[in-house]
Amino acid sequence: MTNSPESNPTVSAAEAAELIRSLLHKEGTWVDWGKKCQQLQKAGYGAEEIFEQSGFQKVQQNLVIVASQVYESLVKQCIDERVLAYYRGLKSDVLYELRILNHQQRAIAAVEAQQKNLAADEAKELAKAFQEFGYLSQLPEGFTDHPGDALAYQCWKLARQKKNLPERTRLIVKGLKFAHSPNARQAIEKLLTDLTAQPSRKAPLVPVFRLEEDQEAARLIPVAGTFPLEPQAVQTVQSLEQVEPFGLVNYQGEGAVVPVPQWQAILTAEDPVAIFCPAGQVSESLARKDEQVLVVVDRSKKIWNDGSYFLLNQGETVAIQWCETEPEREILAQVVLVLRPKKIFDANNLREPWQMDD
Repeated sequence: MTNSPESNPTVSAAEAAELIRSLLHKEGTWVDWGKKCQQLQKAGYGAEEIFEQSGFQKVQQNLVIVASQVYESLVKQCIDERVLAYYRGLKSDVLYELRILNHQQRAIAAVEAQQKNLAADEAKELAKAFQEFGYLSQLPEGFTDHPGDALAYQCWKLARQKKNLPERTRLIVKGLKFAHSPNARQAIEKLLTDLTAQPSRKAPLVPVFRLEEDQEAARLIPVAGTFPLEPQAVQTVQSLEQVEPFGLVNYQGEGAVVPVPQWQAILTAEDPVAIFCPAGQVSESLARKDEQVLVVVDRSKKIWNDGSYFLLNQGETVAIQWCETEPEREILAQVVLVLRPKKIFDANNLREPWQMDD
């Protein structure tokens, strides 16, 4: 072999050449091949270079290396020599599928695969079922912590969900093949004697929704009352604090609260209070002055500006006004929003199903 790496002191060029020669003539078992391929790769020889010199393709190198590692883990678990001899035959692909298991699980699964003379695809299914079985918080009733019972449980669970009779029967037969414990076999045989039973239903979809916009969730605002109001009625209303992300409110005060969509004006209000009054008492410019509206005021904003309406202390009552200059009266709060009720021509129609004339 040429161009051998000089960075590895453990394998000389002569030793590497001997390893390549041995692989080329396929001396020993596949376990030996895996060890030699791994030795060369650790020495710095690439998989492509090993392939060119020995004929072992990259995929084959990986398979025998991993399978030989699984084999060595079986040796450390003191597996019976007859089982080891079985796998030293052309069974590297079977051991390769057991790589996902820990050492103890490999030993048990290897014996099961040997006793049932499993092919690689069956060993893969057995190993996956055994691995997933170990993730369960507790063993299913009637099944033991054995790879055969693990795969039998998978078959039992799937068979109960199948409506197609041939598929259901195939799973039952397969489960009986792998069932290890008497109780597991009985559980599967019960399906065999009750092929007319209704398959277990899947749980319905959970009605999950997600709030996408702030306006979809209302903000609860404490209500001070309806005009006419005393100043004290506005000042003594208990503030509400909402806890995100769902706007939870713990309200221990007396009185009512009202939900208002979380428009920008509502979101920025620090200490909002709601008041009901006729539209005409907010501004003469509003149409339908007798219509009752909901006025939201922010008690944290008490500094006058000529671009806002304010709730003023009039002595015995309060009033909403716009002031061209700074008022002499005490400012109780700034108006942040006036909400009109939605128009509904006939509320009863909304509660009835739609009807269309033929």
